[in-house]
Amino acid sequence: MACTHRDQIRLEIPPDHAKSGAVCPECVAMGSRWVHLRICLTCGHIGCCDSSPNRHARAHWNSTDHPVIGSMEIGESWSYCFEDDEFL
Repeated sequence: MACTHRDQIRLEIPPDHAKSGAVCPECVAMGSRWVHLRICLTCGHIGCCDSSPNRHARAHWNSTDHPVIGSMEIGESWSYCFEDDEFL
């Protein structure tokens, strides 16, 4: 099945130099930690991954219907659609 949400992508995954120093602002505000960071490719919201305790990237999708995220990890350039459960 092909992702049907590519038309919602407005941003590119940042290059590695722009990823360093990134944080999950919601985790920071809570005093919590994260495992990996994801960026919403519709609006640029940065949130923590599903392996993190608070899963803020998925929560952002649930509250906004912005389904496509990209990795904010240095050396990674993949993207993923939550709704279609597919890597792009």
